[in-house]
Amino acid sequence: MKRSTAEITREYGPMPGVTAVHGLTYDGHHVWFASGEHLHALDPDSGQTVRTLDVPASAGTAFDGRHLYQIADENIRKIDPQSGEVLSSIPAPAGASGMAWAEGVLWIGLYQNRKILQVDPANGKVLRTLDCDRHVTGVSWVDKQLWHGTWEDDHSELRRIDPTTGAVQVSLQMPDGAHVSGLESDGADLFYCGGGNSGKIRVVRRPA
Repeated sequence: MKRSTAEITREYGPMPGVTAVHGLTYDGHHVWFASGEHLHALDPDSGQTVRTLDVPASAGTAFDGRHLYQIADENIRKIDPQSGEVLSSIPAPAGASGMAWAEGVLWIGLYQNRKILQVDPANGKVLRTLDCDRHVTGVSWVDKQLWHGTWEDDHSELRRIDPTTGAVQVSLQMPDGAHVSGLESDGADLFYCGGGNSGKIRVVRRPA
């Protein structure tokens, strides 16, 4: 496993009225983040929140290229990002924390159980289970790489793991006090990291 220190390139927030950032995702233009009772769209260039949807949003968030997926109240809701309408819902695994869309499936982190599940988004069926040795927060899929955040014993890191075995391949250590509650790639060389109760979103460079 290769270990290094995470390179934080920018911080957003804390945003007005936001006491915690849970899950987040990126739709190619905006960073959508969950704050409990709302989903917000942040313009990453200006750092301003440009839209807010009134939907329960207490854990992971994902984007499939057309729809948002949001975990809250033991459900995963499929949401039209334009109207905010909830189009469908499937049960969320118990203890679900982070979530990512990847090539037709969802990857879902289980915080307390230290696992990551591959889930069919149509019916919630678990297709694969990976074991982790730390609490799992955010999950992200980019360039066929599976990454997840951890937050345990007041320490966080970003990890790239083998999507078949769960073996840790790369670890980026976050500074003390910079916790990771959610994780998503911009599709290139950056990660957006939810900062939990800090109300912040941090940008971390993805290693080549």
